[in-house]
Amino acid sequence: MKRLVTLLTIFAAFVLTSCSTVRVASDFDRQVNFQNYRTFAFFKPGIDKADISDLDKKRILRAIEGDLIAKGFVKSENPDMLVSIFTKTQKNVNVYNNNFNVGWGYGWGWSPWFWGGNFNNVSQVTEGTLYIDFIDSRKKELIWQGMGTSALTTQIDKKQEKMNEIVSAILEKYPPEQRRPL
Repeated sequence: MKRLVTLLTIFAAFVLTSCSTVRVASDFDRQVNFQNYRTFAFFKPGIDKADISDLDKKRILRAIEGDLIAKGFVKSENPDMLVSIFTKTQKNVNVYNNNFNVGWGYGWGWSPWFWGGNFNNVSQVTEGTLYIDFIDSRKKELIWQGMGTSALTTQIDKKQEKMNEIVSAILEKYPPEQRRPL
């Protein structure tokens, strides 16, 4: 019995840690000097196209604004950089086939599981991908793009926390490390 409890504990820890991660990537224009960007504004036409609720848009924009201000940026009517977002969602169905034969249990070798078992677990997770675009406001050119993918929550009281986690993970990649040619 202790063995089963240990296995279930390890499995639960794995599931909980794997669900809370955000997979991130970023790309940028290597010709741009990111030190020139100190002010920002949101690019409404781009944000309006994001296929999510207005409340989720507000949650994402709050998180972006908070992170950019923490990095020293200033929100402005005449910005150096415009910020836009794009979102995608995807439902993932996971099937776990747990076949096992165990010889432990109650009494002298008898166990309800003695002859083994075949337990299938099916779970469905909605995964969201958030793209954050930084656009040079004068040239109207994309200068940086960050992307984060994570399992989404349906708990309303946890949504802002989840958005903050995703946005922070993405914006850790900004500004990009630029190596100058030798």
